[in-house]
This record gives sequence, C-alpha cells and structure tokens, in this order.
Amino acid sequence: MRILSGIQPSGILHIGNYFGMMRPAIALQDEGEALYFIADYHALTSLRDPIALRENSRRVALDFLACGLNPEKAALFLQSDVPQVTELAWIL
Repeated sequence: MRILSGIQPSGILHIGNYFGMMRPAIALQDEGEALYFIADYHALTSLRDPIALRENSRRVALDFLACGLNPEKAALFLQSDVPQVTELAWIL
C-alpha cells in the first residue's frame, strides 16, 4: 500500500492536527510506502510571512518526529522541495 498525506504549516499545531492527521499517519507508517509532506505551498493562502512559514515548517517536522514518525519507515518532505508539484499544477 502507498500512503500520501500532507499537513499545512499555517500555524502552531494543535490536538486536532495530532488526532486528525499525525497519529493516523504514524500508525500507517508500518503498512507500506508512507510519504508525508509539509504543504508549505498550500499554507501560502493563509500565511504570507516567509520567516514564519519557514519556522512553522520546521516545527511541524520536529513535532512529527517527536510524536513517533520514523524516518527509516516514512518519508517526510517539504512540498516546495519537489519541483514537479508546481510543474504539474501548471500543466493541469
């Protein structure tokens, strides 16, 4: 099974983020190929300060790891680190 999911770094994470996305994602990391991204491009609709966006993205990554995401079992990456995301958006 291949799993792909993302989370926006638009603010400080809360309990809803944990129970709604992070906890299920961590539980699924043993079930197949797990790919999780920090949706920094999506966050641009609500957060336009690049310094805050960078810091929030860093915090999301650290929180994900602290909650149990295992980088040996799952990939965690920034949406903006994959140029094909914007290339495909232009095509579509």
